[in-house]
Amino acid sequence: MSSILFIKSSLNGEQGQSNQLGQALVSQLATDPTVKVVERDLAADNLPHLSQTEMAAWMTEAKDRTAQQADLAATSDNLIAELQESDTIVIGMPMYNFGIPSTFKAWVDRVARAGITFRYTEQGPVGLLTNKKVIVVAARGGIYAGTEKDSQTQYLKDFLAFIGIKDVTFIYAEGLNMPGSDERLSAAQQAISEISL
Repeated sequence: MSSILFIKSSLNGEQGQSNQLGQALVSQLATDPTVKVVERDLAADNLPHLSQTEMAAWMTEAKDRTAQQADLAATSDNLIAELQESDTIVIGMPMYNFGIPSTFKAWVDRVARAGITFRYTEQGPVGLLTNKKVIVVAARGGIYAGTEKDSQTQYLKDFLAFIGIKDVTFIYAEGLNMPGSDERLSAAQQAISEISL
């Protein structure tokens, strides 16, 4: 049985284009009833910025954690478990002010943990989450792919490679707030229809 993790990060919930397009992709990939789908809505979860207190909880041995530390560590542990148990990760990625949503950064900060999702070696960091595929569905009001203003694509490639995931595909739905948006949205939908596991 294969497993898909669908990470949503649009502040607009089900009205968000990245969420809608990502959902269309997940529905297409999960037509086989044996495929397990787990959804993680980062905007609905309202993950806070990472704090030193929460990070300290990770650094404390599980048997030595206070009840508060156990609760704090559980957030990161659960997010990492979702990643570890998935074969394919679909990321719905809107662009806010030339960057990723802050809720997605809060997720990144909780899943990048030394000794669990990556480790340091004499040759540098090595990712520990291997044999996984990521498909990023990027929805943007303007047109940025392939330009210097696209801060998302390289960041996501770098971060995912850092934790061991190098099989990354991008589907762009751009210019959605510009004239001709219907054609560009249709092109993205067509690209989604051509994706398979």
